[in-house]
Amino acid sequence: MRDGYIRVAAAAPLIRVADCEYNTARIMERMDEAAALNTQLLVLPELCVTGYTCADLFLQEALTDGAAAAVAELAAHSRSTGEMITAVGFPLRLRGKLYNCAALLQDGALLGLVPKTWLPNYSEFYEMRWFARAPRGEETIRFLRWETLLGAGQIFQAETMENFAFGVEICEDLWVTSPPSIRLAQAGARLIINLSAGNEVVGKAEYRRRLVSGQSARLFCGYVYAAAGEGESTTDMVFAGHHLIAENGQILAEAELFANKMITADLDVNLLTAERQKNTSFQTGNPKRPASRRYFPLSEGGGARDLIRPLARRPFVPENAADRRDRCQIILAMQAQGLASRARYTGSRRLLVGLSGGLDSTLALLVMCRAADLLAMPRSDLLAVTMPCFGTTERTERNARELALRAGSDFRTVDIRAAVRGHLADIGRDETVFDRTFENAQARERTQVLMDMANSLDALVVGTGDLSELALGWCTYNGDHMSMYAVNAGVPKTLVSYLVETEELLCRERGESDMAAVLADIRATPISPELLPAAEGRITQKTEEEIGPYVLNDFFLYYMTRFGFRPRKIHRLAVQAFRGEYAPETLREALIRFYRRFFSQQFKRSCLPDGPKIGSVTLSPRGDWRMPSDAGDALWLKDL
Repeated sequence: MRDGYIRVAAAAPLIRVADCEYNTARIMERMDEAAALNTQLLVLPELCVTGYTCADLFLQEALTDGAAAAVAELAAHSRSTGEMITAVGFPLRLRGKLYNCAALLQDGALLGLVPKTWLPNYSEFYEMRWFARAPRGEETIRFLRWETLLGAGQIFQAETMENFAFGVEICEDLWVTSPPSIRLAQAGARLIINLSAGNEVVGKAEYRRRLVSGQSARLFCGYVYAAAGEGESTTDMVFAGHHLIAENGQILAEAELFANKMITADLDVNLLTAERQKNTSFQTGNPKRPASRRYFPLSEGGGARDLIRPLARRPFVPENAADRRDRCQIILAMQAQGLASRARYTGSRRLLVGLSGGLDSTLALLVMCRAADLLAMPRSDLLAVTMPCFGTTERTERNARELALRAGSDFRTVDIRAAVRGHLADIGRDETVFDRTFENAQARERTQVLMDMANSLDALVVGTGDLSELALGWCTYNGDHMSMYAVNAGVPKTLVSYLVETEELLCRERGESDMAAVLADIRATPISPELLPAAEGRITQKTEEEIGPYVLNDFFLYYMTRFGFRPRKIHRLAVQAFRGEYAPETLREALIRFYRRFFSQQFKRSCLPDGPKIGSVTLSPRGDWRMPSDAGDALWLKDL
């Protein structure tokens, strides 16, 4: 809870239609089950105290009195589940009207009553035969022994956790053109819960899934949907218990149809708040209809320690192979379109890249090939230049040559050893001292060759540096840092390999086995700038040994820039995601190194060349990331 996580659950008790005593006992079992899992908010289905399918029995006084008594009993039972809030559906008889209501129960008390706003009265639904719509506004009523609020516009707010605020919808409320959740979210609700009794028909589950995930995305909210299940009458309908928990467009948990199982997940209300804060188009407040707030107690520092939520080690990379391939195809198309448009605008006759035989420059050449096809430019007008120096190995030089040959591009070799030696001598540097000057002299010489060659050939220099390198400043200022269009600037390192793999698979499908073999070997080559001398033909300088594993750096980068999480929370997520692979202290040290590099290297990002935005995280100084180059990192390091 300190980090903004709220454990929610959705479940359906196994009920008997119109048997309030039996249903109460089954609801208590669900409450106890959820409480044992350290749940803070349990959502049960619409009218589950009586059953949704009671029909004209709803007009019987015995049933509504039995439902009221059941709510009183459930409220008393909630003392045993402590601060967990239980949302339960029942029919409320009040002043000659009957309301389809949600009762919010906590620690022996009734927090409030929320009636259904929209009553379906079509096809198999006849709710207007029995129920009245929610009254406008909120009013204080007396129900059983409690004086409480009745109204659909209530926000339930934790006293000690500002971001734990939720509103209530009941079934049809979500399915209409203007759901109450819109106003509730604008009024500050980070979560919406829905007590539902929608029946199941073929195709409805998929539509329901899209509806819940879409509403959570549109409103930057968590959405907990509890659906009626086994025990409802099957006279004319079947109920599947299709529970859903969504957060900001992502389904975190989903019940299998007809399984009658509880689902749980940890919703991140701080993440939702950060999304709303960033998106200035999200409207807040409604002075014409301000929401009523009901505050409830919540002990600080409570809840579980382990998270129940999907947590990918590579948040930039889809885990499903089919989804990953589709995503990579889209990204490659975006990169190619951006490059083709820039080449067309500048009137460049050729596209030029420094090809090292590594992943990033390989991806840049593959994008150039796609851009050339879009421009109807012959592949021979693409120029790949390899510039071997002190750290270049035979393997990478061979792969660069083979890649250019198989791609159909022009290929040239410019050995820069003599030029670098001459430059080092000019500035009085000993070439046997393998320091930063030794490394950067090579990178700047390569950039000079590319820029001058581009001028002589009326070509456009295509940049190869990726998003992860920019985050860490792993590039030479005014060296490989510079280009005329940086196609990889929005692509994190953990995704680059999969983009190259996608082209490899396409080559195999086209029968281009030689090209596929080259791409496979490039993907298997250690990541290295190859600036330090090789040893017996092998790479001695490995990037991840100097700046840490990219899988960790990309993980840190995603949660820092995408959601603005504080360091201790990112560390906690990393500990859970990489359990069994990295020790907590190792992750802490890696995160400290990440922050120090990220802050100290902003000056390189402040003058980046143009490049296409690819995903939700980008570091362009003209786009999503604006940061002073001399900002201090003390607060972030202190948090760790």
